[in-house]
Amino acid sequence: MTNYGGCERATLAASPQACFDVLTDYEHLADWQGALKSVEVLERYPDGALVVYALDAKVRTVRYTLRLEHDPPHRIGSRYVEGDFRTLEAEWRFTERPDGGTDVVLELELDPGRFVPGPVRNVVRGVVMGRALRDLKARVER
Repeated sequence: MTNYGGCERATLAASPQACFDVLTDYEHLADWQGALKSVEVLERYPDGALVVYALDAKVRTVRYTLRLEHDPPHRIGSRYVEGDFRTLEAEWRFTERPDGGTDVVLELELDPGRFVPGPVRNVVRGVVMGRALRDLKARVER
């Protein structure tokens, strides 16, 4: 099976803490991340959370559960638990810049499995990799 993944980078005019706080406010992610239909927090831990996502992949809604690991304010990692993919792992990293901004790196490894049609695979990768970072930038720089 083909893995889809990669790495996206951006520089944001916000602190690492602001980026971290916005991305870990799971209950409000669907308010500003355009591709998310809903987010449900199943459990919270001192160093993370267990979260169910519903993603609008145009052709259908894709659902998946991630165990998120927090290293505030520098990292949010995720491990796939279950859902419509074979696997999905992502990591956000935030590094403070001398000007007070943040260099953000988003890495993604996605294996959609054989039950996710090709067009849905491409939409999901584009949404997770590109749109999530653009939406974060718009949110923290407003």
